Amino acid sequence: MSTTLLLAAACGPTPDDHAEPARRTPVRIADVPAHLPVPRGEGSTAADDFNGDGHRDLVLNDLVKAQAHADDAGIGIVYGSERGLTPGARQLLSPRRQAAPTKGRLPAVFDAEAACDLDKDGFTDLVVSTDPPYDGQGRPPVPLQLLFGSPDGLTGKAVKLAIPDAARAGQDWPDQPVCGDFDGDGAQDLVVHASAGQLSFLRGPFTRKGSPKAAGEPVRAPGNAPVGPAADVDDDGYDDLVVRTAQGAGRAAVVLGGPAGPARTGVVLPAGIDVALGAFGKGENELDAAVGTLDETSLRYDLPAAPGRGTLDSPGSMLDAADFDGDGLSELVSSGSRVRIFRGRTTGLTTAGMVTVAPPGPGTTRVVTAGDFDGDGRAELVVRAYVGETKDTVAVHPGTKKGLLAAEPSVTFSTSAFLTP
Repeated sequence: MSTTLLLAAACGPTPDDHAEPARRTPVRIADVPAHLPVPRGEGSTAADDFNGDGHRDLVLNDLVKAQAHADDAGIGIVYGSERGLTPGARQLLSPRRQAAPTKGRLPAVFDAEAACDLDKDGFTDLVVSTDPPYDGQGRPPVPLQLLFGSPDGLTGKAVKLAIPDAARAGQDWPDQPVCGDFDGDGAQDLVVHASAGQLSFLRGPFTRKGSPKAAGEPVRAPGNAPVGPAADVDDDGYDDLVVRTAQGAGRAAVVLGGPAGPARTGVVLPAGIDVALGAFGKGENELDAAVGTLDETSLRYDLPAAPGRGTLDSPGSMLDAADFDGDGLSELVSSGSRVRIFRGRTTGLTTAGMVTVAPPGPGTTRVVTAGDFDGDGRAELVVRAYVGETKDTVAVHPGTKKGLLAAEPSVTFSTSAFLTP
């Protein structure tokens, strides 16, 4: 059954009585689902499972604000269950309550960047980006903080990620974290940007004070921008990741993990805006890559060997991959002006049988994520439509044996729910 949150304008003065109407019109919230307790878990190996109950949870940045141009509310978490995402079981992570201060100042920026079980306790942890004070002199501070999962979810205070000086290079901000077991020891590691084609490789597990088990000198890479999620593209027991030459449009390459971490460059990918790794069907054992541009999607099959090539007539520049029908092959989600799904086939991706996802509401539509939130072996697609900063609709489309049919969503809600006490 769907739960829909409606937003309506309400009048009233603000601190700036002379602001234009759009700036001083707050949000009034109706039909907000009542708060439910976060289910207590005992630990699991499920992805993005902050409370360890065996069900994936949803992370939301850029929440609706009470008024346009108000401070960012923080990060929203919607907890999963055997029935899927439950908007009532939600949690707001705010800088005031969860962030670690720097020089006595709390950050204004608090954005979720990556999620994995960094301390190996069975509860997923969240890597958050902040904006610590920096006077431009010397090496910038580390802007990343860690929130650790627990049976009650993400309830504690964040700690700053510790990156040893020896693992850093240059004067760049250490950001763009990617989780993965890059050295194959069973613990989740972190890779972050260093500078000048170098990455900081932080070996897990991490302590509750934010320190990695070990970190050596920066590793050379074919670019400056690591992107996730990581995946074991060649099925050798080591996670691999994509590294781009720069954020935005540009070339990319697959960097292969090994006993020393992500230190060996594999196949070079064509230039594009976004890259998605998935088992789209043409390769036998290895994963495939899709590279999105403004004109088409380039395909590279059977990584990391000399890959087969293909293209899709799809101008969607942002890409995601997930298995919506549970057949073991990945579907490709292409989003730009429209959200379209291309079904994985043993002969590779084609436009045959393409599904277009209807926007959940007015405004701009973006894919939030794709993942299996109800544990049925088929992924759900989460999309969000928003108008400005004060109105949005999030919709969850369930996967079926026939794929993502993109009909009525199973759940709809607004992130305005996080504005309620």
